[in-house]
Amino acid sequence: MIQQQSSLRYLVLIIVSAFLWPETSIAQEKTLKLWYNKPAKVWEETLPLGNGRLGMTPDGGVNREKIVLNDITLWSGAPQDANNYEAYKQLPAIRQLIKDGRNDEAQALMDKSFVCTGKGSADVPFGCFQMLGELYLDYTTSGTATNYKRTLSLNDAVATTNYQLNGVNYSREYFTDFNGDVAVVLLKADKAGKLNCRIAIGRPENATVHMEGKELRMSGQLKSGNANPGMKYLTRVQTKLKGGSLLTEKDTLIIENATEAIIYISTSTDFNNPGYKEQSQRLMADALKQDYAKQRNKHILAYQRLFNRVNVSITGNSAIDVPTDKRMLNFHTAPAADNGLPVLFYQFGRYLSISSTRLGLLPPNLQGLWANQIQTPWNGDYHLDVNVQMNHWPVEVSNLAELNLPLAALVKGLVEPGQRTAKAYYNAEGWVAHVITNVWGFTEPGESASWGITKSGSGWLCNNLWEHYAFTNDKKYLADIYPVLKGSAAFYNSILVKDDKTGWLVTSPSSSPENSFYLPNGKHSSICNGPTIDNQIIRELFMNVITAAKTLGNDAAFAATLEQRLKELPPAGMIGKDGRLMEWLEEYKETEPTHRHISHLYGLYPASLITPEATPELAEACKKSLNVRGDDGPSWSIAYKQLFWARLHDGNRAFKLFAGLIKPTYNTDINYGPGGGIYPNMFSAGPPFQIDGNFGGTAAIAEMLLQSHAGFIDILPALPDAWKAGGEIKGLKARGNYLVDFKWKDGIVTNYKISSSNNQKVKVRVNGAIKEIIPTKI
Repeated sequence: MIQQQSSLRYLVLIIVSAFLWPETSIAQEKTLKLWYNKPAKVWEETLPLGNGRLGMTPDGGVNREKIVLNDITLWSGAPQDANNYEAYKQLPAIRQLIKDGRNDEAQALMDKSFVCTGKGSADVPFGCFQMLGELYLDYTTSGTATNYKRTLSLNDAVATTNYQLNGVNYSREYFTDFNGDVAVVLLKADKAGKLNCRIAIGRPENATVHMEGKELRMSGQLKSGNANPGMKYLTRVQTKLKGGSLLTEKDTLIIENATEAIIYISTSTDFNNPGYKEQSQRLMADALKQDYAKQRNKHILAYQRLFNRVNVSITGNSAIDVPTDKRMLNFHTAPAADNGLPVLFYQFGRYLSISSTRLGLLPPNLQGLWANQIQTPWNGDYHLDVNVQMNHWPVEVSNLAELNLPLAALVKGLVEPGQRTAKAYYNAEGWVAHVITNVWGFTEPGESASWGITKSGSGWLCNNLWEHYAFTNDKKYLADIYPVLKGSAAFYNSILVKDDKTGWLVTSPSSSPENSFYLPNGKHSSICNGPTIDNQIIRELFMNVITAAKTLGNDAAFAATLEQRLKELPPAGMIGKDGRLMEWLEEYKETEPTHRHISHLYGLYPASLITPEATPELAEACKKSLNVRGDDGPSWSIAYKQLFWARLHDGNRAFKLFAGLIKPTYNTDINYGPGGGIYPNMFSAGPPFQIDGNFGGTAAIAEMLLQSHAGFIDILPALPDAWKAGGEIKGLKARGNYLVDFKWKDGIVTNYKISSSNNQKVKVRVNGAIKEIIPTKI
């Protein structure tokens, strides 16, 4: 189960961060809006609001409105031990089968004895991130609305609905309060007594709704999957009126003849929170005392302390007067005609990061914190073979570094169960996590060896943890996470075995995430020795632990052990006969050349093991691999390819992929192949909705504009022709805790400023030339 971190520790960290990460007060363009001229017909058209804990997606219906509610902590399931403690005894037989080229037989054996026990991720107790409920607002009006407009302001984190009906102008405002931690809906009519509404709440299962005085309540308990009680929750709904009267009828609040009504929704779960009922009551009481205008202003100020750190503008047309759904359709067919849309998408990604996680709580899951189902796709869990990592790729460069800390807390909670898993399956030291995890600390392999045995998940998570240090230079943080990094390195060091054909130390058995290959006998398998991603992750992790040990001045003996191991590992990449970067130690023929995962390019991104400057041959091999993979796929895969091409300094190819990411779709069927895109509300479509495509695309836009992984700050490393006319960036971050502002015109950087709290020289590449400068003192 995730370990709660000391709130005092993180409060101190944020106070320190106020000096390390200056909150640049930048005047944002007021054009950062999503807007539509009709209500949402499906959930993928609704407007997402969130304050890191509470989520709300209103559909803006005229006669009847549905608002889906979420709480990021609402999970079914419970902690479990699904380890097979006899599994490690099968290792010699499995490894021998792989050595003999009988990988398919090794995989069959593993399916019997080397997967998790029980139901795995298929049901509880693994559990599922669930929708909290649905709030229904029935307006006793009839007729056809005119002048309809539905808007989400990224500047303010406030959504609105406006229309005219029967001579009355109706308006609504919605926000999830960043200051008061409740959801708020304001209903107004411009003529007295013309507001009439019935308010109800519910969810498909595990819910009891009743009235307590004039407070509407919904409560329940989710399934745990074992004898222990499942998660409990309580949601309260109250209103304040201007004019008119408030009545109750069974489980419904009734507003009659009002001019204005404010609806407050307060909810809490008992996830690490035994006083959840009292919390929901206190938050509601505090909200009811607030003057609405002051509450709204406090919310906006709290949100803008994060959002206003970065400003981006790109010269060119910006089709702000076109509804967002139509605008995305136009962009997909003529991407160079609207340079405002990439800016909007980038800032929408920052908005989603700010809205879907909060210090001291949980990181964004596969759907951030927004779900409209009880059974979310893939349980709405944390996938560790790219997805949760991608969720966090934009936060550091986009000046939202503290939003990486909830993931660090989650990973800390995996160490103890991961130690049990390491012993059960590998009789190894340290800790490991495989492909999937949840809020309950699941680290076991998945229920099928073909995908479930991938063991790079824990090492990959350590990359995210390391990046926070790389960007902040916070040694206290480094000391805090060092045991996590060391434990992961100790696991990989403990399981390495010598490959007879190469003599290198490799993982065995393992796999390249979710991919498979043909054997010489025509059969196929996923199980192998030393897939490239394992070799790259282990190399990077060992290097980072060595650096951390030296930086902290401890653990010299362990660092020396890892330094010796580095000499015995496979290289960061090998080139096959066809010129591509090899995905496996052997040149297997892949069963699906255009597979959605491109895991063997991990060394190119997020790692810095492969760069055009230091390893040009490997960089060229990466290009050939990407060309064979193709540019289509689920949205997260398209975004990942955009990142790769940005690292390869090909801005036009990266821009082409971004245009592909913006492809409009309504498809919600589960998709593993081509056909990704974006929904009308700018949620990324796997399909179905997966938020990683949003975050991956956000990170990729930042990577096109600024890089800092190759030993220097690189300004405009992958500028596409469509953006060459000019632009201005303020507030991006570079590794080493540098704040970067710059302008360009006709593809040339005309002005830049590097700021830091120290005056040490830093290397900067500007207009193709690398120079050393002393940063401006913050």
